[in-house]
Amino acid sequence: MTAVLPTTVVADTAVTGWRLALRRFRRNRLAVAGLTIVVLFVLFCFVGPWLYSTDQTHTNLTQVNLGPSGAHWLGTDAVGHDELGRLMYGGKVSLLVGLSAGLLATVIGTLWGAVAGYAGGWVDAAMMRVVDAGIAIPALFILLVVSAITTPGLGGLILILGLVSWLVPSRLVRAETLTLKNRDYVLTLRAIGGTHARAIVRHILPNSVSTIVVAATFQVADAILLVAYVSYLGLGVQPPSTDWGGMLSAGLTAAYSGRWWLIAPPGLAIILVVCAFNAIGDGLRDAFDVRGRG
Repeated sequence: MTAVLPTTVVADTAVTGWRLALRRFRRNRLAVAGLTIVVLFVLFCFVGPWLYSTDQTHTNLTQVNLGPSGAHWLGTDAVGHDELGRLMYGGKVSLLVGLSAGLLATVIGTLWGAVAGYAGGWVDAAMMRVVDAGIAIPALFILLVVSAITTPGLGGLILILGLVSWLVPSRLVRAETLTLKNRDYVLTLRAIGGTHARAIVRHILPNSVSTIVVAATFQVADAILLVAYVSYLGLGVQPPSTDWGGMLSAGLTAAYSGRWWLIAPPGLAIILVVCAFNAIGDGLRDAFDVRGRG
């Protein structure tokens, strides 16, 4: 007779696995530093404006291009906006777009890859040829074409970024699904009449959560970079709104005049946040790796 493990034993094993992954993640100093940087930037961008209130809508031509001082900690820009407040405001837009677009891309890619890997055969071949064709076209090129045709708002920019960024997560989840669909618990479900949708939702996706989480962190970093690229070229968020890429574009000419405060802070912010998300992704990948050290 085949012994069946109680549900509580399976649940305890899953909890133990998550605790082990958390322990491995905490031992990765670079990943912990990345998480700390992300948390600090979230507080800076979303809580900072409550503590350091500035007017980012109206221009003030009497306060143009002022250097850092007690009144303006990072100086002002070409239309009199406080640069520190602008950095908070632009960071809020960059983080919102990056997080939303990264999560949207991960959701689309996860569903596409899970269905393709589980179905197999000609369905898998057809779906993955779509992915291969999409990967062959640079995402930045698609964004530039769309931005030249229309001027997307914040929601439209998130949607466009999500629709051009889901390809890599789909390949990762498909590879994971190909190994999971032949496991005993999936075959047993199919033998007792379980539907394909139930197999994907109840077994394939929950057991692919480590791959999905890691992919999501990298997608957020990529989305922040993409929106910075597009905004730097003047095709992203439109004034009076801005993001870090738009601030870089606006401050580029001023940098040659010695006004470093218009380009160094947003550039440094982009570098720190993107590197932090990549460090978190690397840390999560190592933490969930079953071959990792105990």
